[in-house]
Amino acid sequence: MTSSVSKGCFVFKSASKKRKRHIGVGGYLVDDSDENGCDRFTICQKLWETVQMNTEVIQDQLNKKVLDSLAEFIKKPGLALSFYGNHRKCVGFEGTGQYYSNLKSRYGNNIDTCNIAQLLAPSIIDLSKTFYCHLGVNVPDHAMTFRSLCNLLQDSVTPFVVSVHAKECAAVKLLIQKVLEQLMGRGVSVDEEQEDDTALLQKTQCTISALCQWYKTVTKERRRQENKCTQVSPKRKENLAKNDLPVVVIFKDFEAFNSQVLQDFILICSRYTQELPFVFIFGIATSPSAIQHRLPHSVSSLLCIEVFHSLSCTQHLASVFDKLILNSQFPFKLSSRVIQVLVGIFLYHDFSVQNFVKGLQFSMLEHFNSQPLSVLCCQKHEALLSAKILSKQNVERIRHLPSFMRYVETQEPQEQVRLLTNDEHVKEVCQKLLKNLHTYHKNYYPILQCLHSLTSSLPKFPLGKHIRELHVSCIEKNLWETEEYDSALQLLRILAKDELVAALRSCAEILKSANTKRMQNVLQQLEDFLGRLEALQGVSSEDSSGNGVVSAKMEYQRTDLFQLQKTLLEKESRRTKRMNPFEVLRSQVIDFIDSLVREYLTPAEFQPLNEVCYYSSSGVLRQRLNVTPRTSIQAALTHPFYYLKNESLKTNTGTISSAAPDLCIVYKLHLECGRLINLYDWLEAYVTVMSAAEDQDTNSEECGKFDSLKHARFIQAVSEMEFLGFVKSTRQKTDHVARLTWGGC
Repeated sequence: MTSSVSKGCFVFKSASKKRKRHIGVGGYLVDDSDENGCDRFTICQKLWETVQMNTEVIQDQLNKKVLDSLAEFIKKPGLALSFYGNHRKCVGFEGTGQYYSNLKSRYGNNIDTCNIAQLLAPSIIDLSKTFYCHLGVNVPDHAMTFRSLCNLLQDSVTPFVVSVHAKECAAVKLLIQKVLEQLMGRGVSVDEEQEDDTALLQKTQCTISALCQWYKTVTKERRRQENKCTQVSPKRKENLAKNDLPVVVIFKDFEAFNSQVLQDFILICSRYTQELPFVFIFGIATSPSAIQHRLPHSVSSLLCIEVFHSLSCTQHLASVFDKLILNSQFPFKLSSRVIQVLVGIFLYHDFSVQNFVKGLQFSMLEHFNSQPLSVLCCQKHEALLSAKILSKQNVERIRHLPSFMRYVETQEPQEQVRLLTNDEHVKEVCQKLLKNLHTYHKNYYPILQCLHSLTSSLPKFPLGKHIRELHVSCIEKNLWETEEYDSALQLLRILAKDELVAALRSCAEILKSANTKRMQNVLQQLEDFLGRLEALQGVSSEDSSGNGVVSAKMEYQRTDLFQLQKTLLEKESRRTKRMNPFEVLRSQVIDFIDSLVREYLTPAEFQPLNEVCYYSSSGVLRQRLNVTPRTSIQAALTHPFYYLKNESLKTNTGTISSAAPDLCIVYKLHLECGRLINLYDWLEAYVTVMSAAEDQDTNSEECGKFDSLKHARFIQAVSEMEFLGFVKSTRQKTDHVARLTWGGC
């Protein structure tokens, strides 16, 4: 019998498979069982975009003055300095020729193709313009500043702008390579023999000479095109012929660069200033004096240095705070504790405004994700529409809000029954309360700014130097019940006339931007006080002639402190006080300000439905943004199941799972030891636990014996413990280690 095998191609209809559905960002945040999840995500996304846009606008506005002045300085003609004979020593150029010879011998022909004899000859050297941008220690914010600077320079000064990082430029060859790659827009080979199979562009030698040839070709072509253009004026053509476009190199993190790399690069570029108008911009985080530590005088003398200071990070934070938090148009609000957490991270960690904004965005995301009633956290008209169509479940959530429960308790018994039983009535009341909440915010912020304007110049700043401190005090408790507020009022009651008038005028300017009827009435009353104060001509607050105090001669006699205080109090009570017109009017003004504070600066938690707009989970925020590494590490080593999600790792309190990682076992064993840990005893305990994992009898002779593999695993675990900072070697006993931490989880 013969059997044949035939090959064929057959078509089979595959089983129907569900097409993979692409999950967007909202898919991770919106639950299918959540009826308002999509609406909350849409509102959160709009507010997120608003935060991003406002942050960029604030950044551009704050840096505009500095960046514009820097761009104007770059446009100015370059400076030239002649070096002849012995005059080179006057500018610190001594030793530069020898230094360049060392460069030539070190790097060979990769530096340039010039003759060393020509380099050492007296010549005209153009000083390279160098700008120090002192940006502060808030390093995370520097990226946006440099991005704005690059865009400004490319739009208004020159298209030849390069930005480099220290981590990409460990050697001068790599630095030159990065500069050429960004300018010429193509790959550059450091070695001429290196093959490049991925690009079809012509290979270029990584030297400044090659950059000079490319620059001449590009600028010549630009001039030719500009001259052909009929819209260019003759003066513009003349300027194009005389002035070359500068080549700007931005060192974003100047302190992180290797000083030798910087010196070599600057010296090489200084030999080509006649052909390439270099401009260097150094981003400095610490102090402008860093140039003295990074560059010797022979190199820094080749630079024409100008220092520019950006605004401080605290001023930047104040602008962001005013635009995003102290703004009635921005519906999302933060509680006092959340603000304290965010400001604390800013002041004590990184001074980064970008990280502060990220914390605000995280708070917003957490609020809309965890609070179903955040669907009402939007603009006024949108919130009223959403309140009309609230579901029964959300109505019940409103009834359980602490602020709404307090509101119900203040109503009449019949109204309380309706609020607890009639859903439609709750929706109507909810609309009214939302209107009141928006009105509260519109009246709150102008009065807050007025109070800050009055008290920010007082001695010792009783209500805080920054408006954020005053805002936290106002939303946390009744401000008028604090000692700081009383001391501030006492200082305001002794203000001179010119100081009081200036403060009231600033308050009037603030109230002019408010568009509520109540604030307009307050403005009218304030202007009335200003008119009456200005009408008091020739009356000084220091005038004591009208006090009507008749001083009598006192017979001084020896007495104790208590008797002296009693005598002075009796004398003060008998004194007849008659205030002059200015003092009377000043007292009326301060009483008026006090009444405004008591009426409009009530704490936010007293407002019904404040939970809709205010995020108050400061504990969650601190846990996410301000974690403590030691606590997290100890929790992971003590409870590995929390991270690994392995059922075999679940143990009772005080027990050690043999299935846990070696590091966890060693860590739990070390918690049972004292200040010094015997390594051999520690190893034996570890081997005993591992024997239980291998199902060995703990009473047998084999239990407790260890092989080289277990020994190596133990040594590795102890090394990891030492790396994490839990133990260290000690000189007291060579076979012991010292325990460093106490109070473990």
